[in-house]
Amino acid sequence: MITRRRVLTLLAASAGGVLVRRAGAQSTRPIPRDAPNILLIMTDDQRYDAMSIAGNKILRTPNIDRVGIEGIRFTEFFVTNSLCAPSRATFYTGLYSHSHGVLTNGSGEVNRNQGGLRPEQTTFMHLLQQAGYETALVGKWHLRSDPSGFDQWIILPGGGGPYVDPPMTANGVKVKFRGYADDIVADQTLFFLQNRTKERPFCLLMNFKAPHRNWIPAPRFAHAFEDIDIPVPRTFEDKLEGRPDALRKTDMAIADMPDFKDRGVPETLSREERKKRNLQELVRNYYRTLLSVDENVGQVLEFLDKNDLARNTVVIFTSDNGFFLGEHGLFDKRLMYEPSIRVPLLIRYPGRIAAGSVDSKDMVLNVDVAPTLLELAGIPVPPSMQGRSFVPLLEGKQVPWRDAFLYEFYEFPDADHCVRKNRGVRTARWKLIQFWEQPQEWELYDLQNDADEIHNLAGRADHAKIMTELRGRLDELRRQTGDVDPPGPSPVALQCHGR
Repeated sequence: MITRRRVLTLLAASAGGVLVRRAGAQSTRPIPRDAPNILLIMTDDQRYDAMSIAGNKILRTPNIDRVGIEGIRFTEFFVTNSLCAPSRATFYTGLYSHSHGVLTNGSGEVNRNQGGLRPEQTTFMHLLQQAGYETALVGKWHLRSDPSGFDQWIILPGGGGPYVDPPMTANGVKVKFRGYADDIVADQTLFFLQNRTKERPFCLLMNFKAPHRNWIPAPRFAHAFEDIDIPVPRTFEDKLEGRPDALRKTDMAIADMPDFKDRGVPETLSREERKKRNLQELVRNYYRTLLSVDENVGQVLEFLDKNDLARNTVVIFTSDNGFFLGEHGLFDKRLMYEPSIRVPLLIRYPGRIAAGSVDSKDMVLNVDVAPTLLELAGIPVPPSMQGRSFVPLLEGKQVPWRDAFLYEFYEFPDADHCVRKNRGVRTARWKLIQFWEQPQEWELYDLQNDADEIHNLAGRADHAKIMTELRGRLDELRRQTGDVDPPGPSPVALQCHGR
């Protein structure tokens, strides 16, 4: 086993380090002379407001904030499927889940073949590599297919493995480290940057484990926020009245989560007291893991500064999906509510993005990231990609943009948390959610007057017109992206097989 303290020395002394360089794919076209480097930093389950630049008063993230302060922050950035593997596949392919085929995380008998990309699918990493970029992946991959499109890669196992002493796989070779997972991700990122091919631009994916469950902080942050009383969300006591049974029957109640029974929340407490205590422990430990992320992001940004790389490197900070932290009395993600689908998006590219920019009106999606990075690199965007490059928005231009987007979720019945299949459409003001298998159920929210999504307006006569309009938009978006139901009547909803 390798200690973190010694890892860089050992790697530098080894023949090729853990990130063994492979021969890159032959370039099919010359790299543009001014092609930027690309550093895509992704966390796991980080909601949009879990950083101080977004107004968080408890969690301080000065290094993450720096990306937005020196670049642009998008406040309306959403994922089109709030689940790890499907969302990551969308980031990489520029396709919706129903198009790339990664519908679930790939667990259970029903879903076991749905957690990976098909061999023939093209990602933006493939296209950058083919154009002559040196490509690398460090950290969480979370797809059942092996990484491809990379000159070198080292990944955490499956959904991320343990926070401490994680086993990893480097270009197919099993390795073992001693230390904290996200510190190791940063060390391996720095090792790549120090040993990259200087004559080629690079594209590096730096994928952290945090703040994913089971929220084990690095020892140096184990006591952070101990004296902080976590504020109770406005909807913490939401009884879910007027909402579908599909929502009521999910296994997402924060009162019932078992994670902290050995960390200060014994099962002997009343359910109401467990609910309150679980909130405190969940949020404190969720934030503690992000302190490590912030510290490690700072190390990498410092390396870019000291090695004259910052000026020509696009730095993107984002996450694969959001997370409930007690809203509606829930935890986890999957549902189409705002805490689940809205995530951070910070992008820095000096000289092309004005420092301190904020876009608070344009709905940008994870499906847009791949075409945007390709355009920034000067590489043609394949017409098959369903996202749209938002380079004009990065440059502060006023351009026609989408006024609605499609959401979809498929991991049922073999699933954790027992969330039924659902889809929906969101506009600037309205959100329509459809649990489309029988028994079919609907939710409708006026986000302008009900930002907390409490009052379900579906089925009310005074909102029949807008519901009809939104159902039409949902059908239209599905047609545009090639989303079709199987022939025959809507299938009967199955019994959840999750825990």
